[in-house]
Amino acid sequence: MTDAPREKTSTILIPVFVPAVLVIVLLVVGTISNPVLAGEVFSSTLSYITRTFGWFYMLCVAFFLVFIVSIAFTRWGHIKLGPDHADPQYSFPAWFAMLFSAGYGIALLFFGVAEPVLHYSSPPAGAGETVDAARQAMQIAFFHWGFHIWAIYGLVGLVLAYFAFRHGLPLSIRSALYPLIGERIYGPIGHTVDVFAILGTMFGIATTLGLSVAQINAGLNYLWPEIPVNVTVQIIAIVLITGLAIFSVVAGLDKGVKRLSIVNMCLAVALMLFVFIVGPSIHILESFLQNTGSYLNNIVERTFNLQAYSRSDWIGNWTLFIFGWTIAWAPFVGLFIAKISRGRTIRQFVVGVMLVPSIFTFLWFSIFGDTALNLIMNEGYRSLVDDVQADHAVALFKLYELLPLSSIVSFITVLLIVTFFVTSSDSGSLVIDSLASGGVSNTPAWQRVFWASAEGAVAAALLLAGGLSALQTMTIASALPFSLIMLVAALGMWRALIIEGHHHTSLQTEVQSRFSGTSGHGLWRRRLLGLVTFPDRAEVEEFIATTVRKAMQRVQRELTKQGWIAEVHVDEVNARIYLEVIKEGQVDFTYEIRILEHTLPDYAYPEMVHDEAQENTYCRAEVFLRRGGQSYDIFGFDQHDIITDILDQFEKHLHFLHISPGNLPWNMAEHDDMLVPEEIPAQVQ
Repeated sequence: MTDAPREKTSTILIPVFVPAVLVIVLLVVGTISNPVLAGEVFSSTLSYITRTFGWFYMLCVAFFLVFIVSIAFTRWGHIKLGPDHADPQYSFPAWFAMLFSAGYGIALLFFGVAEPVLHYSSPPAGAGETVDAARQAMQIAFFHWGFHIWAIYGLVGLVLAYFAFRHGLPLSIRSALYPLIGERIYGPIGHTVDVFAILGTMFGIATTLGLSVAQINAGLNYLWPEIPVNVTVQIIAIVLITGLAIFSVVAGLDKGVKRLSIVNMCLAVALMLFVFIVGPSIHILESFLQNTGSYLNNIVERTFNLQAYSRSDWIGNWTLFIFGWTIAWAPFVGLFIAKISRGRTIRQFVVGVMLVPSIFTFLWFSIFGDTALNLIMNEGYRSLVDDVQADHAVALFKLYELLPLSSIVSFITVLLIVTFFVTSSDSGSLVIDSLASGGVSNTPAWQRVFWASAEGAVAAALLLAGGLSALQTMTIASALPFSLIMLVAALGMWRALIIEGHHHTSLQTEVQSRFSGTSGHGLWRRRLLGLVTFPDRAEVEEFIATTVRKAMQRVQRELTKQGWIAEVHVDEVNARIYLEVIKEGQVDFTYEIRILEHTLPDYAYPEMVHDEAQENTYCRAEVFLRRGGQSYDIFGFDQHDIITDILDQFEKHLHFLHISPGNLPWNMAEHDDMLVPEEIPAQVQ
């Protein structure tokens, strides 16, 4: 029987929570106490890492991209991130809106105009403010914010979603190491990994929130010049927006983050359409196609370009900075993407995470970046370059000055930055809270409020101390150890997928093969009867309570005689019964029968009374294994037929164990995602 869920006043995992909070407090206090010294330490650290390990960053990012794309187009691409019967929790538009908002919505608003203009004025190679510099600027922007950063986010999200939803491990960074260190993820090693993930997420969010309030302040100053650009205004903005984030995070993932994310997408698309219409529309379309082609054509060369023959600070200030920042953010964004991706196949996940956001990004930079470059190069607005060089945060608003309805559009942009700020904060709070709770998803509201408040407090403290840039540098440095964790996680997933392939080969069979040959001469008649009869719930419940239960108990008794541990569980609340066979150190075998309710097919109505006023349904006794629903009904079978089917499935399970000796990366008996009430489809309840 399954235990009923219980209310919890706290889900905090002390060995993770306490060290993370202590480190956050000490670093903030230390930065406030001596921001100059902290800045020097962090800057020298970053310089050393960039100079010594720049090649390693670029090699890792290239590997992440090749690995995740390759996985999607192998035979493993059809595997679901969850049981085989699971459906996606969110519609595709809602899913994309949430991963976009959490991923880098703020980055597009901040860099969408600033980066192309800055690369145009100071390119990494050649003279600035030329046609070639403009082409370089757009290609570099595509490269920095295209497939590579989504490969980083996607790899972490894919690994976590696979182990959490497919195999019942905690939705936590530590789970990625399970295939290699086993149960030790629940000890000091796992705690340490999650502490690093919390720290990277916390300071990464604080850094981004600092960029956001700088842009909000610039926008407010543009709209109302009497509002100054200073730290006081930015602290007030942090306080107000953190309050909104707390309200959203208390509402939860579905009501808070989901709705705000959809609002974000609508506002972002509206801004894009406006600039596209009032800007050089034909030029934007032409440059979008040309720049996309150039990006795809040069992607390999740019991926491995470290300016080895022309040493400069450009590669560290831009490419390594953006990729390192992305790796540091990967625990947050990856875990959040995993959290909202249950039920999708690996191929759907990769295509959705890689392709759709990248195309949107290319459109965004083409619309905003090329509009700015066109104004500078063809309309003579050279002052835009000077304005952006003086203050990156005002780039978008200076562009609006040269377009119609600038005040209205600027106000909408400030509103969009605020909503992006809120979604980053509340989704980050959900992720940090889950990490600090050992992967628990449903946590008390006060814990989420604590982390949302902490993010605002850290960002405010760093702004007051002038330490935001120093902490931004530390965030990049933290990417080095996490890149190693990501490499290990990719290796672990590859190993797990090989074993899953063995499992699929040994257990996969057509439904017809289960009912042929040895199943009895009368089974075909009972199968035919099952195809044309439609029992109600009471009939199926009676069948399960008598025939199925007795058949399972007979198998259980025989297995017990042979020294195997076997148990029959009856879950009356969720209308299911299952036989569980346990073997120490091996994957347990589970054969389960659930009552599933279905709508009557049209061909059933001539033989039955059809009431148009209500939905007519019937019930099936469907077989579920650990891998999910098998999509066949055993209602009407006798005990002999049911025992035969159990043994058929058990034989395939033993074959799987035989062909995978010593390769099982986990004991799924302790992480049974098929036997938790929340996993049962709604129609079963």
